[in-house]
Amino acid sequence: MSSQKESTVRTLMVALLVCLVCSVFVAGAAVALKPTQVDNRLLDKQRSILAIAGLGDPGMSSSQVKEMFKGTVSAKLVDLQTGKFSDARDPLTFDPLKASKDPKLSSVLPGAEDIASIKRMERYSTVYVVEKNGELDTLIMPVRGYGLWSTLYGFIAVKGDLNTVVGMGFYQHAETPGLGGEVDNPKWKGQWPGKTLFDEDGKLAVQIVKGGIDAQSPQAVHQVDGLAGATLTSKGVDNLLNFWLGENGFGPFIANLRAGEA
Repeated sequence: MSSQKESTVRTLMVALLVCLVCSVFVAGAAVALKPTQVDNRLLDKQRSILAIAGLGDPGMSSSQVKEMFKGTVSAKLVDLQTGKFSDARDPLTFDPLKASKDPKLSSVLPGAEDIASIKRMERYSTVYVVEKNGELDTLIMPVRGYGLWSTLYGFIAVKGDLNTVVGMGFYQHAETPGLGGEVDNPKWKGQWPGKTLFDEDGKLAVQIVKGGIDAQSPQAVHQVDGLAGATLTSKGVDNLLNFWLGENGFGPFIANLRAGEA
């Protein structure tokens, strides 16, 4: 073998060994960092829950978030089929989004019912409860649904009357910045506190409206102004709220909780 061929073979072997060593280090780092990544995602989610419920702000430290969830906020599992609390799974470790992809823990939604465009519906979900003096003070429920470009994942928090909104917001989405992405705008999120979900007859009445709200209208207390230039994202938010607060979502659970039968 010529010296030139030997040099080429050696170069390739060295390159291959370097690639193998690097891949081992990268794979090892990914495995080692996975628990940290999972913990950070959970902390971000919990931080969003606290901010939406008016119990903290997005800048809260990790220790503050953990302390709040340890002493103030309780996670509880809800059976969406019965509309009642359940002990079938551990609410602290149960992942509703993962369950929605498991045929054993979810079901396909018929097109006419899937107004939020989520395709599959999990049987169980996790809600977050704040109690004061033994009474329900705040209920925080997860919501999700498709906007224009992405699925929006968020929470809606209501007072102990199970009707008055404390806050609503999203912790993950990929909507267009400056348009649908304005769901993150504090001004838009600031419209939600004080709005009511149901009318005097108990019918779901909350809605996103286009073109501004008539403050003199009796319906104004249920309405939030849509996002300017983002009609489809606004419609998506309206659809996901109607789904998750309706009969196929948390509607039966809210009714049972109000009646003391959850």
